[in-house]
Amino acid sequence: MNTISRSAFVQLSNLSDQDLLAHLQLAAQAECRATAQLVALLIELDSRRLYLGEGFPSLFAYCTDALHLSESAAYNHIDVARTAQRFPVILDGLAAGELTLASVRLLAPHLTPENHADVLTRARYKSKREVELLVAALHPRPDVPSTIRKLPAPRQTISAAPSTGERVVATEDAAVPVEPSGALHAPRRAGMTPLTPERYKMQFTVSRETYDKLRRAQDLLRHAVPDGDPAIVVDRALTLLVAQLERSKTGATARPRTTRPGASPRLKAASRHVLGETRRAVWQRDGGRCAFVGPQGRCTATAFLEYHHVVPFAAGGETSVENLELRCRAHNQYEADRYFGPLHVPVVREDRGLFGVS
Repeated sequence: MNTISRSAFVQLSNLSDQDLLAHLQLAAQAECRATAQLVALLIELDSRRLYLGEGFPSLFAYCTDALHLSESAAYNHIDVARTAQRFPVILDGLAAGELTLASVRLLAPHLTPENHADVLTRARYKSKREVELLVAALHPRPDVPSTIRKLPAPRQTISAAPSTGERVVATEDAAVPVEPSGALHAPRRAGMTPLTPERYKMQFTVSRETYDKLRRAQDLLRHAVPDGDPAIVVDRALTLLVAQLERSKTGATARPRTTRPGASPRLKAASRHVLGETRRAVWQRDGGRCAFVGPQGRCTATAFLEYHHVVPFAAGGETSVENLELRCRAHNQYEADRYFGPLHVPVVREDRGLFGVS
């Protein structure tokens, strides 16, 4: 097996960029067809209950023990198989890459004979987040009450893992390996769930310092928000934070100045520093989004944006609206590597503490 793998890697390394992209497209299409085929086979296996004759008490046990799927993969495939048994058009969507197992699982409880064709069409090529919004539109949920509570400290016992001797911390949730220092590395991710297309449930854990700041803000706002609703306090705080970030990153201001006294346009364009008026114009023109355009279309990134010189500053490019475009950090570095080479000496970037300039 190792010999085959090494041989395959050698062959792949000899592919041109275009051939590699073409092979990736073919592999992705083949995986979609294979997924649809596996789901179709599970539908038939389930209907015949063949897993019983094979010595397994359930289809789930057969998927995990005989097919060696992970538990989450087994749940996904079984749930989608039983949904596709009711609505066979799902198999076509999976095979074409229009639907994913995750999206079908989210939609499954809300599909009916009357709406399934329309709902599945609206879910084509949608991300999980977009499908969650679709589900929220199909099944709106009421707002959740604002609550703040102290999390209990998990009960922990330290023991050695049976096979490796690695220490683990056993909590009420799971056994998590720890490094020799005993530090626990299992941060919980913040959750944002749409209740309706316009309302979201948010859940996250904060430090005692952040909690104290929230309580202080509630006290200071009692005249305007008597009940101290955390949702309103957070909204006001974010409004101020976004305004501050827009001023520092995009040059947004209520009273913009078009010129700086004593500086000619030529001198300003000869400096690496991007003036506020230039930042505003570039940001507005590019819509606060990476402006890199590849064969598959424009980049969709709206985070980690930097001001990019189309003609590099080091090559004589001006710091002007015409020569600046927004780039995400990855595409900014990509274009620098493409122009100067991947081993080029990094150029000093001014004002990058808040917003990158290449």
